Amino acid sequence: MNELSKIEVDKSSNEEERLILDTVNKFLEKDVKPFVREFESEDKYPKLIADKMAELGLFGATISPEYGGLGLSAVTYSKIVENVSAVWMSVSGIFNSHLIMCAAVERFGTKEMKEYYLPKFASGEIRGGIALTEPDCGTDLQSITTKAVKDNDSYIINGNKTWITNSVQGTVLAVLVKTDTNIKPAHKGMSLILVEKKDGFVARKLKKLGYKGIDTGEVQFDNVKVSASNLIGEIEGQGLKQILAGLELGRINVAARGVGLSRAALDDSIAYAKTRKTFGKPIGEHQSIQIKLAEMGTRLEASRLLTEQAAIAYDSGKRSDLQAGMAKLFATETALFNSTEAMRIHGGFGYSPEYNIERYYRDAPLLVIGEGTNELQKLIIAKQLMIDN
Repeated sequence: MNELSKIEVDKSSNEEERLILDTVNKFLEKDVKPFVREFESEDKYPKLIADKMAELGLFGATISPEYGGLGLSAVTYSKIVENVSAVWMSVSGIFNSHLIMCAAVERFGTKEMKEYYLPKFASGEIRGGIALTEPDCGTDLQSITTKAVKDNDSYIINGNKTWITNSVQGTVLAVLVKTDTNIKPAHKGMSLILVEKKDGFVARKLKKLGYKGIDTGEVQFDNVKVSASNLIGEIEGQGLKQILAGLELGRINVAARGVGLSRAALDDSIAYAKTRKTFGKPIGEHQSIQIKLAEMGTRLEASRLLTEQAAIAYDSGKRSDLQAGMAKLFATETALFNSTEAMRIHGGFGYSPEYNIERYYRDAPLLVIGEGTNELQKLIIAKQLMIDN
Protein backbone atom coordinates (compact mmCIF):
# COMPACT_ATOMS: atom_id res chain seq x y z
CA MET A 1 0.00 0.00 0.00
CA ASN A 2 1.38 3.44 -0.90
CA GLU A 3 1.72 6.20 1.68
CA LEU A 4 -1.09 8.43 0.48
CA SER A 5 -3.57 5.56 0.25
CA LYS A 6 -3.18 5.06 4.00
CA ILE A 7 -5.13 8.30 4.35
CA GLU A 8 -8.83 7.53 4.03
CA VAL A 9 -9.72 9.86 1.19
CA ASP A 10 -13.10 11.56 1.29
CA LYS A 11 -13.32 13.95 -1.66
CA SER A 12 -15.59 16.28 0.30
CA SER A 13 -13.31 16.50 3.32
CA ASN A 14 -10.94 19.43 3.65
CA GLU A 15 -9.17 17.63 6.50
CA GLU A 16 -8.20 14.64 4.39
CA GLU A 17 -7.10 16.93 1.57
CA ARG A 18 -4.93 18.80 4.06
CA LEU A 19 -3.35 15.53 5.24
CA ILE A 20 -2.57 14.56 1.65
CA LEU A 21 -1.03 17.95 0.87
CA ASP A 22 0.97 17.84 4.12
CA THR A 23 2.39 14.44 3.12
CA VAL A 24 3.32 15.75 -0.33
CA ASN A 25 4.88 18.89 1.14
CA LYS A 26 7.05 16.85 3.52
CA PHE A 27 8.22 14.79 0.56
CA LEU A 28 9.04 17.97 -1.38
CA GLU A 29 10.95 19.46 1.55
CA LYS A 30 12.98 16.32 2.25
CA ASP A 31 13.38 14.55 -1.09
CA VAL A 32 13.12 17.25 -3.76
CA LYS A 33 14.15 20.73 -2.63
CA PRO A 34 17.72 19.82 -1.56
CA PHE A 35 18.49 18.24 -4.94
CA VAL A 36 16.85 20.58 -7.46
CA ARG A 37 19.94 22.56 -8.44
CA GLU A 38 22.12 19.48 -8.84
CA PHE A 39 19.68 17.61 -11.09
CA GLU A 40 18.55 20.70 -12.97
CA SER A 41 22.03 21.99 -13.74
CA GLU A 42 23.16 18.56 -14.98
CA ASP A 43 19.84 17.86 -16.75
CA LYS A 44 19.85 14.55 -14.90
CA TYR A 45 16.72 12.42 -14.55
CA PRO A 46 15.65 12.31 -10.87
CA LYS A 47 15.05 8.57 -10.63
CA LEU A 48 15.02 8.43 -6.84
CA ILE A 49 12.46 11.24 -6.75
CA ALA A 50 10.30 9.43 -9.32
CA ASP A 51 10.53 6.20 -7.32
CA LYS A 52 9.52 8.04 -4.16
CA MET A 53 6.51 9.49 -5.99
CA ALA A 54 5.53 5.94 -6.90
CA GLU A 55 5.74 4.99 -3.21
CA LEU A 56 3.52 7.95 -2.36
CA GLY A 57 0.99 6.85 -4.96
CA LEU A 58 1.24 9.89 -7.22
CA PHE A 59 1.38 7.76 -10.37
CA GLY A 60 -2.12 6.65 -9.46
CA ALA A 61 -3.37 9.99 -8.14
CA THR A 62 -6.45 10.19 -10.36
CA ILE A 63 -6.92 6.47 -11.05
CA SER A 64 -9.95 4.88 -9.39
CA PRO A 65 -9.33 2.98 -6.13
CA GLU A 66 -10.92 0.01 -7.91
CA TYR A 67 -7.63 -0.32 -9.79
CA GLY A 68 -5.32 0.61 -6.90
CA GLY A 69 -5.26 4.37 -7.46
CA LEU A 70 -6.02 7.18 -5.05
CA GLY A 71 -9.08 8.41 -6.93
CA LEU A 72 -8.30 12.02 -6.07
CA SER A 73 -10.51 14.79 -7.37
CA ALA A 74 -9.07 17.17 -9.95
CA VAL A 75 -9.32 19.90 -7.30
CA THR A 76 -7.00 18.06 -4.89
CA TYR A 77 -4.78 16.89 -7.73
CA SER A 78 -4.31 20.44 -9.03
CA LYS A 79 -3.25 21.59 -5.55
CA ILE A 80 -0.66 18.81 -5.43
CA VAL A 81 0.66 19.93 -8.83
CA GLU A 82 0.82 23.56 -7.67
CA ASN A 83 2.87 22.62 -4.61
CA VAL A 84 5.20 20.36 -6.58
CA SER A 85 5.72 23.01 -9.27
CA ALA A 86 6.49 25.68 -6.70
CA VAL A 87 9.52 23.57 -5.74
CA TRP A 88 10.53 22.08 -9.12
CA MET A 89 8.15 22.17 -12.06
CA SER A 90 9.87 19.33 -13.93
CA VAL A 91 8.78 16.80 -11.32
CA SER A 92 5.08 17.46 -11.99
CA GLY A 93 5.55 16.55 -15.65
CA ILE A 94 6.69 13.04 -14.77
CA PHE A 95 3.31 12.02 -13.39
CA ASN A 96 1.12 14.35 -15.47
CA SER A 97 1.82 12.78 -18.85
CA HIS A 98 1.50 9.37 -17.21
CA LEU A 99 -1.92 10.23 -15.79
CA ILE A 100 -3.25 11.51 -19.14
CA MET A 101 -2.41 8.07 -20.54
CA CYS A 102 -4.09 6.46 -17.54
CA ALA A 103 -7.23 8.57 -18.01
CA ALA A 104 -7.52 7.44 -21.63
CA VAL A 105 -7.25 3.80 -20.62
CA GLU A 106 -9.66 4.12 -17.69
CA ARG A 107 -12.27 6.03 -19.71
CA PHE A 108 -12.10 4.16 -22.99
CA GLY A 109 -10.11 0.94 -22.59
CA THR A 110 -11.61 -2.52 -22.67
CA LYS A 111 -12.33 -4.32 -19.40
CA GLU A 112 -9.33 -6.58 -19.97
CA MET A 113 -7.03 -3.64 -20.71
CA LYS A 114 -8.10 -1.77 -17.60
CA GLU A 115 -7.72 -4.80 -15.34
CA TYR A 116 -4.25 -5.54 -16.66
CA TYR A 117 -2.71 -2.08 -17.01
CA LEU A 118 -4.34 0.25 -14.49
CA PRO A 119 -3.06 -1.48 -11.31
CA LYS A 120 0.46 -1.44 -12.78
CA PHE A 121 0.05 2.21 -13.80
CA ALA A 122 -1.23 3.14 -10.34
CA SER A 123 1.69 1.50 -8.53
CA GLY A 124 4.25 3.02 -10.87
CA GLU A 125 5.43 -0.45 -11.91
CA ILE A 126 4.69 0.65 -15.47
CA ARG A 127 5.23 4.34 -16.21
CA GLY A 128 4.61 6.17 -19.43
CA GLY A 129 2.95 9.01 -21.24
CA ILE A 130 1.27 10.12 -24.45
CA ALA A 131 2.87 10.41 -27.88
CA LEU A 132 1.05 12.94 -30.03
CA THR A 133 3.41 15.56 -31.49
CA GLU A 134 5.46 14.83 -34.62
CA PRO A 135 8.39 16.67 -36.23
CA ASP A 136 6.05 18.22 -38.83
CA CYS A 137 2.90 18.31 -36.71
CA GLY A 138 2.22 19.97 -33.38
CA THR A 139 -1.09 21.68 -32.78
CA ASP A 140 -2.71 20.25 -35.93
CA LEU A 141 -2.97 16.65 -34.74
CA GLN A 142 -5.10 15.60 -37.71
CA SER A 143 -1.96 15.94 -39.83
CA ILE A 144 0.00 13.20 -38.05
CA THR A 145 1.65 10.66 -40.34
CA THR A 146 2.51 7.84 -37.92
CA LYS A 147 0.64 4.78 -39.20
CA ALA A 148 -0.59 1.55 -37.68
CA VAL A 149 -1.40 -1.13 -40.24
CA LYS A 150 -3.50 -4.12 -39.17
CA ASP A 151 -1.76 -7.48 -39.65
CA ASN A 152 -4.05 -10.30 -38.48
CA ASP A 153 -4.21 -9.90 -34.69
CA SER A 154 -1.45 -7.25 -34.58
CA TYR A 155 -0.63 -3.70 -35.64
CA ILE A 156 2.59 -2.71 -37.39
CA ILE A 157 3.52 0.85 -36.44
CA ASN A 158 5.83 3.19 -38.38
CA GLY A 159 6.53 6.87 -37.81
CA ASN A 160 8.19 9.43 -35.56
CA LYS A 161 7.08 11.40 -32.52
CA THR A 162 8.87 14.25 -30.79
CA TRP A 163 8.82 16.20 -27.51
CA ILE A 164 7.43 13.13 -25.76
CA THR A 165 7.60 13.10 -21.94
CA ASN A 166 8.62 9.81 -20.26
CA SER A 167 9.67 8.32 -23.60
CA VAL A 168 13.23 7.62 -22.47
CA GLN A 169 12.77 6.59 -18.83
CA GLY A 170 9.21 5.30 -19.17
CA THR A 171 8.15 1.88 -20.41
CA VAL A 172 4.92 2.50 -22.35
CA LEU A 173 3.30 5.20 -24.48
CA ALA A 174 -0.23 5.81 -25.66
CA VAL A 175 0.54 6.59 -29.30
CA LEU A 176 -1.78 8.52 -31.60
CA VAL A 177 -1.67 6.89 -35.03
CA LYS A 178 -3.48 6.78 -38.34
CA THR A 179 -5.26 3.45 -38.77
CA ASP A 180 -7.08 4.70 -41.88
CA THR A 181 -5.33 7.27 -44.07
CA ASN A 182 -8.10 7.55 -46.65
CA ILE A 183 -11.15 8.42 -44.57
CA LYS A 184 -12.42 12.00 -44.42
CA PRO A 185 -12.37 13.92 -42.13
CA ALA A 186 -8.94 12.73 -41.04
CA HIS A 187 -9.78 12.41 -37.33
CA LYS A 188 -12.11 9.49 -38.09
CA GLY A 189 -9.07 7.47 -39.11
CA MET A 190 -7.05 8.13 -35.95
CA SER A 191 -6.63 5.65 -33.11
CA LEU A 192 -4.81 5.44 -29.78
CA ILE A 193 -2.63 2.39 -29.17
CA LEU A 194 -0.55 1.38 -26.14
CA VAL A 195 3.01 0.59 -27.20
CA GLU A 196 5.40 -0.94 -24.67
CA LYS A 197 9.15 -0.52 -24.93
CA LYS A 198 9.65 -4.25 -25.18
CA ASP A 199 8.00 -3.89 -28.57
CA GLY A 200 11.16 -2.21 -29.81
CA PHE A 201 10.66 1.52 -30.20
CA VAL A 202 13.75 3.75 -29.96
CA ALA A 203 13.80 6.98 -27.92
CA ARG A 204 16.46 9.70 -27.87
CA LYS A 205 16.59 12.42 -25.22
CA LEU A 206 16.29 16.01 -26.47
CA LYS A 207 18.05 19.05 -25.03
CA LYS A 208 15.92 21.97 -23.84
CA LEU A 209 16.28 25.54 -22.60
CA GLY A 210 14.45 24.74 -19.39
CA TYR A 211 12.19 22.03 -17.94
CA LYS A 212 15.33 20.02 -17.31
CA GLY A 213 15.77 16.74 -15.49
CA ILE A 214 12.58 15.29 -16.91
CA ASP A 215 13.16 13.13 -20.00
CA THR A 216 11.69 14.60 -23.17
CA GLY A 217 12.45 12.50 -26.20
CA GLU A 218 12.23 11.89 -29.89
CA VAL A 219 10.73 8.47 -30.63
CA GLN A 220 11.12 6.35 -33.74
CA PHE A 221 8.78 3.47 -34.57
CA ASP A 222 10.23 1.20 -37.23
CA ASN A 223 7.93 -1.74 -37.97
CA VAL A 224 6.99 -1.98 -34.29
CA LYS A 225 4.58 -4.86 -33.78
CA VAL A 226 1.95 -4.72 -31.03
CA SER A 227 -1.08 -6.83 -30.26
CA ALA A 228 -4.41 -5.63 -31.64
CA SER A 229 -5.67 -5.81 -28.05
CA ASN A 230 -3.49 -2.76 -27.30
CA LEU A 231 -5.96 -0.59 -29.19
CA ILE A 232 -7.62 1.70 -26.64
CA GLY A 233 -11.34 1.15 -27.06
CA GLU A 234 -13.41 -1.40 -28.90
CA ILE A 235 -13.09 0.12 -32.38
CA GLU A 236 -10.64 2.13 -34.45
CA GLY A 237 -11.12 5.80 -35.27
CA GLN A 238 -11.76 7.11 -31.75
CA GLY A 239 -8.20 8.20 -30.93
CA LEU A 240 -8.47 11.95 -31.30
CA LYS A 241 -11.66 12.13 -29.25
CA GLN A 242 -10.08 9.95 -26.56
CA ILE A 243 -6.93 12.01 -26.23
CA LEU A 244 -8.73 15.35 -26.30
CA ALA A 245 -10.83 14.21 -23.35
CA GLY A 246 -7.63 13.47 -21.44
CA LEU A 247 -6.09 16.80 -22.37
CA GLU A 248 -8.71 18.61 -20.29
CA LEU A 249 -7.02 17.18 -17.20
CA GLY A 250 -3.64 17.89 -18.80
CA ARG A 251 -4.48 21.56 -19.25
CA ILE A 252 -5.67 21.82 -15.66
CA ASN A 253 -2.33 20.31 -14.68
CA VAL A 254 -0.41 22.86 -16.77
CA ALA A 255 -2.50 25.67 -15.29
CA ALA A 256 -1.63 24.39 -11.82
CA ARG A 257 2.03 24.31 -12.79
CA GLY A 258 1.69 27.94 -13.82
CA VAL A 259 0.18 28.76 -10.43
CA GLY A 260 3.01 26.97 -8.64
CA LEU A 261 5.76 28.66 -10.63
CA SER A 262 4.06 32.07 -10.28
CA ARG A 263 3.81 31.55 -6.53
CA ALA A 264 7.48 30.65 -6.26
CA ALA A 265 8.50 33.71 -8.29
CA LEU A 266 6.38 35.97 -6.08
CA ASP A 267 7.54 34.42 -2.78
CA ASP A 268 11.19 34.73 -3.77
CA SER A 269 10.63 38.31 -4.91
CA ILE A 270 8.95 39.31 -1.64
CA ALA A 271 11.77 37.75 0.40
CA TYR A 272 14.37 39.53 -1.75
CA ALA A 273 12.50 42.86 -1.60
CA LYS A 274 12.60 42.74 2.20
CA THR A 275 16.37 42.21 2.43
CA ARG A 276 17.90 43.94 -0.59
CA LYS A 277 18.56 47.61 0.09
CA THR A 278 19.03 50.58 -2.21
CA PHE A 279 19.16 54.24 -1.31
CA GLY A 280 19.24 53.32 2.36
CA LYS A 281 16.08 51.20 2.57
CA PRO A 282 14.74 47.78 1.45
CA ILE A 283 13.67 47.85 -2.18
CA GLY A 284 10.22 46.64 -1.11
CA GLU A 285 9.63 50.14 0.25
CA HIS A 286 10.05 51.66 -3.21
CA GLN A 287 6.75 52.20 -5.02
CA SER A 288 8.06 50.79 -8.31
CA ILE A 289 8.74 47.44 -6.62
CA GLN A 290 5.47 47.51 -4.68
CA ILE A 291 3.53 47.96 -7.91
CA LYS A 292 5.24 44.93 -9.40
CA LEU A 293 4.53 42.79 -6.36
CA ALA A 294 0.89 43.88 -6.28
CA GLU A 295 0.31 42.89 -9.89
CA MET A 296 2.17 39.62 -9.48
CA GLY A 297 0.06 38.73 -6.45
CA THR A 298 -3.23 39.68 -8.08
CA ARG A 299 -2.51 37.68 -11.21
CA LEU A 300 -1.46 34.72 -9.08
CA GLU A 301 -4.70 34.72 -7.11
CA ALA A 302 -6.79 35.04 -10.28
CA SER A 303 -4.87 32.13 -11.81
CA ARG A 304 -5.46 29.96 -8.76
CA LEU A 305 -9.21 30.66 -8.81
CA LEU A 306 -9.49 29.95 -12.54
CA THR A 307 -7.61 26.67 -12.06
CA GLU A 308 -9.85 25.65 -9.18
CA GLN A 309 -12.94 26.51 -11.24
CA ALA A 310 -11.66 24.32 -14.10
CA ALA A 311 -10.95 21.45 -11.69
CA ILE A 312 -14.45 21.70 -10.22
CA ALA A 313 -15.94 21.61 -13.72
CA TYR A 314 -13.84 18.56 -14.59
CA ASP A 315 -14.92 16.78 -11.40
CA SER A 316 -18.56 17.39 -12.29
CA GLY A 317 -18.15 15.05 -15.26
CA LYS A 318 -19.28 17.70 -17.71
CA ARG A 319 -17.28 19.04 -20.62
CA SER A 320 -14.69 21.42 -19.19
CA ASP A 321 -12.58 22.50 -22.15
CA LEU A 322 -13.72 26.13 -21.80
CA GLN A 323 -12.75 26.37 -18.14
CA ALA A 324 -9.56 24.35 -18.65
CA GLY A 325 -8.59 26.51 -21.62
CA MET A 326 -9.16 29.75 -19.69
CA ALA A 327 -7.20 28.47 -16.70
CA LYS A 328 -4.35 27.25 -18.85
CA LEU A 329 -4.21 30.50 -20.81
CA PHE A 330 -4.25 32.88 -17.87
CA ALA A 331 -2.17 30.88 -15.39
CA THR A 332 0.64 30.17 -17.83
CA GLU A 333 0.78 33.78 -19.04
CA THR A 334 0.95 34.74 -15.37
CA ALA A 335 3.89 32.38 -14.89
CA LEU A 336 5.67 34.07 -17.77
CA PHE A 337 4.81 37.52 -16.37
CA ASN A 338 5.78 36.73 -12.78
CA SER A 339 9.06 35.09 -13.72
CA THR A 340 9.99 38.11 -15.84
CA GLU A 341 9.05 40.57 -13.10
CA ALA A 342 10.98 38.48 -10.57
CA MET A 343 14.03 38.74 -12.81
CA ARG A 344 13.65 42.53 -12.89
CA ILE A 345 13.19 42.75 -9.14
CA HIS A 346 16.29 40.66 -8.50
CA GLY A 347 18.36 42.51 -11.10
CA GLY A 348 21.72 40.92 -11.82
CA PHE A 349 21.27 38.36 -9.04
CA GLY A 350 18.21 37.01 -10.84
CA TYR A 351 20.43 36.20 -13.79
CA SER A 352 22.66 34.00 -11.65
CA PRO A 353 22.07 30.26 -11.04
CA GLU A 354 22.77 30.97 -7.37
CA TYR A 355 19.13 32.07 -7.24
CA ASN A 356 16.09 30.15 -8.48
CA ILE A 357 14.81 33.05 -10.57
CA GLU A 358 16.75 32.16 -13.70
CA ARG A 359 15.24 28.65 -13.57
CA TYR A 360 11.71 30.05 -13.34
CA TYR A 361 12.57 32.34 -16.25
CA ARG A 362 13.67 29.36 -18.37
CA ASP A 363 10.81 27.07 -17.32
CA ALA A 364 7.91 29.48 -17.79
CA PRO A 365 7.96 29.69 -21.63
CA LEU A 366 7.27 25.96 -21.89
CA LEU A 367 3.92 26.44 -20.19
CA VAL A 368 2.57 28.82 -22.82
CA ILE A 369 3.38 26.39 -25.65
CA GLY A 370 2.86 22.99 -23.98
CA GLU A 371 -0.49 21.09 -23.91
CA GLY A 372 -1.66 23.25 -26.82
CA THR A 373 -0.26 26.72 -27.43
CA ASN A 374 -1.97 29.68 -25.82
CA GLU A 375 -2.95 30.89 -29.27
CA LEU A 376 -4.87 27.61 -29.66
CA GLN A 377 -6.43 28.07 -26.21
CA LYS A 378 -7.84 31.42 -27.35
CA LEU A 379 -9.47 29.77 -30.36
CA ILE A 380 -10.96 27.02 -28.17
CA ILE A 381 -12.26 29.59 -25.70
CA ALA A 382 -13.78 31.79 -28.40
CA LYS A 383 -15.46 28.85 -30.13
CA GLN A 384 -16.98 27.62 -26.88
CA LEU A 385 -18.18 31.09 -25.94
CA MET A 386 -19.97 31.39 -29.26
CA ILE A 387 -21.63 27.97 -28.77
CA ASP A 388 -22.71 28.77 -25.21
CA ASN A 389 -24.09 32.16 -26.14
